[in-house]
Amino acid sequence: MIAIGVPGEGKDEPRIGLTPETVKKLVKAGAKVTVRSGAGLRSHFSDADYKEAGAAIAKSDAAAVAKADVVFTVRRPSLPLAKAMKRGAAVMGMLDPFSDARGLEALAKTGVSLFSMELMPRITRAQSMDVLSSQSNLAGYKAVADAAAAFERALPMMMTAAGTVPAAKVFVMGAGVAGLQAIATARRLGAIVTATDVRPAAKEQVESLGAKFIAVEDEEFKQAETSGGYAKEMSDAYKKKQAKLVADHVKAQDIVITTALIPGRPAPKLISMAMIEGMKPGSIIVDLAAERGGNTDVTKTGKIAEHKGVRIFGKLNLPGELPVNASSLYARNLQAFVDPFIDKEKKVLAIDWEDELAIGTAIARDGAIVNEMVAGNLGARGGSAAKSAAKGRAKTFVRTTSARKTSARKTPAKRRPRGGKKT
Repeated sequence: MIAIGVPGEGKDEPRIGLTPETVKKLVKAGAKVTVRSGAGLRSHFSDADYKEAGAAIAKSDAAAVAKADVVFTVRRPSLPLAKAMKRGAAVMGMLDPFSDARGLEALAKTGVSLFSMELMPRITRAQSMDVLSSQSNLAGYKAVADAAAAFERALPMMMTAAGTVPAAKVFVMGAGVAGLQAIATARRLGAIVTATDVRPAAKEQVESLGAKFIAVEDEEFKQAETSGGYAKEMSDAYKKKQAKLVADHVKAQDIVITTALIPGRPAPKLISMAMIEGMKPGSIIVDLAAERGGNTDVTKTGKIAEHKGVRIFGKLNLPGELPVNASSLYARNLQAFVDPFIDKEKKVLAIDWEDELAIGTAIARDGAIVNEMVAGNLGARGGSAAKSAAKGRAKTFVRTTSARKTSARKTPAKRRPRGGKKT
């Protein structure tokens, strides 16, 4: 019988990787689930809820994961916790593969297999496993909700006998999952919404939500999207033209939501000090890229900064401020991901290392890094050498297309539709 363990998270992380709902599904699939006592309380899931769903309750994190074949986490586990796991245990969570490669290497050396959910392939059958989408959706909503609460004015237009209250103007920069939800939320609240993005496909998505699209639509703009649906880094010339357009537009905005992130790189600067100084006092910027340095020159990671009467929100982990919803969606992502790797007859973990889901998300296996990007970031150890070694190890479990088996799980992957791309 497959054993699944769930430890508690750190003090800054209220989410959890398992809910009573997903416990029931996993138990039905033949799993034995163990949750550390109190691990779900900050998401308002009690030990009694987990017991009723079929889970066992452990007194410590170490006890929760000691016999687990699979460990569900939200954040990267600590090294001591990884050492408490048995060799070969599969750790599945948001492991932040773009930073602290040496920390990941140390975890790998304990013998656990690491799967980073942020690296989920952008294919149709992986949509239900896409943690970035599920969590970014909530972040976009919360960004607008926070801005509306702090704005000190009404968002919708109101006509009264005493006069008319004008609608607030909201500008969303980046029309990925978070940006699109921010647009939809601001529109529902009655604001006049505009948005921008460097990806051509975003224009139709923005306009479908009732917002006006703002961008320099030249030839570079028409080719500004990767095959995976992510935004490309734009040229300095384009950035200059776009910055001028945005600067002129931002002056009249009441609320600006920035969401621009490029995987593995510092957040691009979209709003300069001069642009902020041109905004009206009382205006608000919510920077969803604060974790990567922010999209503005004034953003302070984890804090609310103020400059010339303009407040810039650099809060972290907005999904974590909606822990019930965030945990529920995230737990479903994890459950959907592990389900194909459970042998339904023998009720054991049977990871198909040749499956594109495993290939895409695996960071470490058998005590070594198998992800080229992580290996290449090991720096002092010899980035190119590490990358080459990882590439060689990866080839030991990557099959060619011609060797793929014909099963429901191995049908040719379809690219996900363009709606809801991450920025």
